[in-house]
Amino acid sequence: MSYNESQNDEAAREKAINDWLPITSSRNAKWWYSTFHNVTAMVGAGVLSLPYAMAQLGWYGTRCCHTIFLSWVITLYTLWQMVEMHEMVPGKRFDRYHELGQHAFGEKLGLWIVVPQQLVVQVGVNIVYMVTGGKSLKKFHDLVCSDCKDIRLTYFIMIFASLQFVLSHLPNLNSITVVSLAAAVMSLSYSTIAWGATLNKGVQPDVDYSYKASTKTGAVFDFFAALGDIAFAYAGHNVVLEIQATIPSTPEKPSKKPMWRGAFLAYVVVAICYFPVALIGYWYYGNSVEDNILISLEKPAWLIATANMFVVVHVIGSYQKLHFSPSFMLRFVTRTVYVGFTMVVGICIPFFGGLLSFFGGFAFAPTTYFLPCIMWLSIYKPKKFSFSWIANWACIVLGISLMIVSPIGALRHIILAAKDYEFFS
Repeated sequence: MSYNESQNDEAAREKAINDWLPITSSRNAKWWYSTFHNVTAMVGAGVLSLPYAMAQLGWYGTRCCHTIFLSWVITLYTLWQMVEMHEMVPGKRFDRYHELGQHAFGEKLGLWIVVPQQLVVQVGVNIVYMVTGGKSLKKFHDLVCSDCKDIRLTYFIMIFASLQFVLSHLPNLNSITVVSLAAAVMSLSYSTIAWGATLNKGVQPDVDYSYKASTKTGAVFDFFAALGDIAFAYAGHNVVLEIQATIPSTPEKPSKKPMWRGAFLAYVVVAICYFPVALIGYWYYGNSVEDNILISLEKPAWLIATANMFVVVHVIGSYQKLHFSPSFMLRFVTRTVYVGFTMVVGICIPFFGGLLSFFGGFAFAPTTYFLPCIMWLSIYKPKKFSFSWIANWACIVLGISLMIVSPIGALRHIILAAKDYEFFS
């Protein structure tokens, strides 16, 4: 077989895979699709825990560090880098995170660096969303039917999972654009309800802004866990390249322009959702706020019930799927098993705050805070001590520190919560 024939066969195989995979089977997305998909991928369970993270940080520490705003700036910068790197090689599109990693670090090393991180991110966020969807459904049920018999959280997680069993078999990302749009609208809606209802309730008479922990050791661990909560809130980078892959591109009109327009607008929506919820939620509740702000709110019942149902719609659209080699049966079996696996784990470990902190630090810090920076330095090699060099190294140092300390605080939180927990309750 000649070299040209071999190249043609390889191109044909790659085209067949791209046509089969849900991300690249359609490349006709508009720039605003990027906004919907990025908002859906990012704004979710994380925003509900931000007041709790503020309580763990403490009011003084929060004002000094401006942690949430700093994370917004850092992750917007690293997202821009990924959008720029998507088509850095003429005629080549890096449609998946691991492809970019292979270009930066080499064929084998790139896979070993990126793929395990992506797996942890996808599995982690899906487990958290199983718990979030189930808890929101239960809260909705308890509010609209306060006199009904209490139903276990396990059953609500199973109800949420049943919806994902169906959606997981849709053919491509654009086929859930309507769901993604609805999810983006829902995120803005329930975030607004969260801080609006809190304002309506007013500052609690016994509000306390001291640290949640009663000991210095506990306060340190809580601080670590809070950083993981915040990292989880900025969790969309794992699918940025896949979203950009759905946008058409030509040399005259590269995909990075419409993608960046949509992604930046998504980050504006993120700011509108995050900052009021975090600041107002903590200001009004202090250290008594729950790890899900909507759980702290009870009245007006119909409004809080509606907000919880908005959360359910949003996490339905945000639930990500793993990708496998072409085969209908393989795709059917693996996706069904995968949804079932995340459901079982969510049922066994329904600790919302602890799961957010752990996966936020352990999984999202690398893919969101510093892997894009390492790739940028490896590929573009900016001049030493230039703005790009300093900014990327600062993000790398902060991101690695976050990855180390956040899981430590989260594991302590999970261990303490598990002491009084009965499995499948």
